[in-house]
Amino acid sequence: MIENIEQFIVWLKVEKGYSPHTIAGYSADVRELFTYCGEPENVETINADQISGFVASLYGQNSSTTIARKLSSLRTFFRYLLRCGIVSRDPLASIGNPRLAQYVPGFLTVDEVFALLDAPDERESFVHRNRAIMEILYSTGMRVSELVGSNLSDYDVNAEMVRVRGKGNKERIIPFGKAAVEAIAAYMREREQIRLDRISKCKNVDGEAMFLNARGGRLTVRSVERFVKKYGEQAGIVTVVTPHALRHSFATHLLEMGADLRTVQELLGHVSLSTTQKYTHVDVEHLSRVYDQAHPQAQKDGN
Repeated sequence: MIENIEQFIVWLKVEKGYSPHTIAGYSADVRELFTYCGEPENVETINADQISGFVASLYGQNSSTTIARKLSSLRTFFRYLLRCGIVSRDPLASIGNPRLAQYVPGFLTVDEVFALLDAPDERESFVHRNRAIMEILYSTGMRVSELVGSNLSDYDVNAEMVRVRGKGNKERIIPFGKAAVEAIAAYMREREQIRLDRISKCKNVDGEAMFLNARGGRLTVRSVERFVKKYGEQAGIVTVVTPHALRHSFATHLLEMGADLRTVQELLGHVSLSTTQKYTHVDVEHLSRVYDQAHPQAQKDGN
């Protein structure tokens, strides 16, 4: 059984190109099922009744979204085993997914975004780095994990483009605006100072990473989440501000300004258009205005 999991992990890494974080999640979900089933020696012995019992045991302690994610991991695992001829049937074939509540992502108004971007204090450490990160998150809509994983070589400031490696190691090119260009330029001077300080102390510096921490290493997702939340509070924004909220805001504001859904889908790196449709936070007043301006029937007198 352990061998099956190890082979599965190699397949996820080599064939699918999944990130270490995603692979760890898949592995943990599969191991959780094995533990529930009493660590059977042969994976073929796991049946639909055991899967149903396992799913039932998850309720009360996990959200529907978490349960659905675990089932997705298990489906991927057993489909892999089927393709390899390790099992002759899929025990999840008759297992349905839990009903999920419709998730509506949170986003900021344009005024709130501007207030957030103005929140960093010039007197604090890494002010230019933090401002550049928020400018880029809002200008490109990239995921925070994509941002912290980005390298210096991914940014073409002259062309105002960044190469992003998304889920499944798929690449896309995203443009960014003048405000982000200026923020990056200010940060690059700050980054060079970090590099020189580390070298003067005979300390190592990550030469590839775009965004560095105080120790000269690659910045983490948690660090970005922490300072974005802090700036949201300083800006007086009532809701908790996250990097993901900037991604949602990027998509919503583009759609409100007339961008088509397919273009936004490409920029966000979504495989499914239905995922992008969650970002259509267009209010009723905006919808009415677009209708009045664009629909032929709205142009008739008396309508």
